[in-house]
Amino acid sequence: MKTILYATDYSENSELALKYAYNMSDKMEAKLLVIHVFDYPTLLDDISLKPEAAFPDLEGDALKKHNLKLKAFCKRILKDDVATLNIEIDAIENKSVVKGIIEKANALNIFLIVTGMKGNSKLRELIMGSTAKKLIKNAPCPVLTIPHDSVKTEIETILYASDFEEEDLGAINKLTEIAQPFNAKIRIVHISTLEENIGKRNKKDLEAKINKYIDYTNLKLEILYSEDAFETLRVYFGNSNADLIAMLERESDGYNSKFFHRDLVKRMESYGKIPLLSFNSKHYGVFHLK
Repeated sequence: MKTILYATDYSENSELALKYAYNMSDKMEAKLLVIHVFDYPTLLDDISLKPEAAFPDLEGDALKKHNLKLKAFCKRILKDDVATLNIEIDAIENKSVVKGIIEKANALNIFLIVTGMKGNSKLRELIMGSTAKKLIKNAPCPVLTIPHDSVKTEIETILYASDFEEEDLGAINKLTEIAQPFNAKIRIVHISTLEENIGKRNKKDLEAKINKYIDYTNLKLEILYSEDAFETLRVYFGNSNADLIAMLERESDGYNSKFFHRDLVKRMESYGKIPLLSFNSKHYGVFHLK
């Protein structure tokens, strides 16, 4: 059974992400693991004149407190007891939020990580700044970030912004596992510069390559022409009534990486108003395809 990991900081901005993650787990018949990463206090964190046990169990008390808080959080948002849902909860002690999430994902072979955008504490950096990069770079699975003002939890249309690398094929193949339970459309969108100018024959060759490796009928390739990839993709997203955008994050920012796509990824991550599914290219080479 697949497992989806949802990480929360208890903020209001993370509430919709929990609903989103739960709906995905329900549709995909996957287990949902809800976690919170905390750094437990030391004896010097709270000096008190009140008499205390000679050897207080600070770590055990913190774990108990956060597990109870996680249960209450899930019950308040999902309107049901955790025990009646296919949910597990786990409070994790780690000085690093990212390391705590990654270690759990690696240990349990997590299928997908889901979290909210722009929380009020450590997780607020997940979509802005170095924390997001570290999570996407090190996670063994795709990372889905949900804006706090999204209104839908159903997935009907997914846009995959492609640069036609071999890694794209592996990521799209993985994406079909998310799309299929929703019977969602996948629209592979490539934004070509006017200089690149991909013709009809080239498009047919690309479609043939996609069909060779990807077994999913509700899939279509679109090629758009623009010098402003971000604005074109943003407008296309709105016009297509898409529910999320999926993109490949390349491991290298060196000379061999395509600047046009790399710039688009950075701007989409900073935009923060669209559910964004990020794939790390190192996991999705063509050799991963079955």
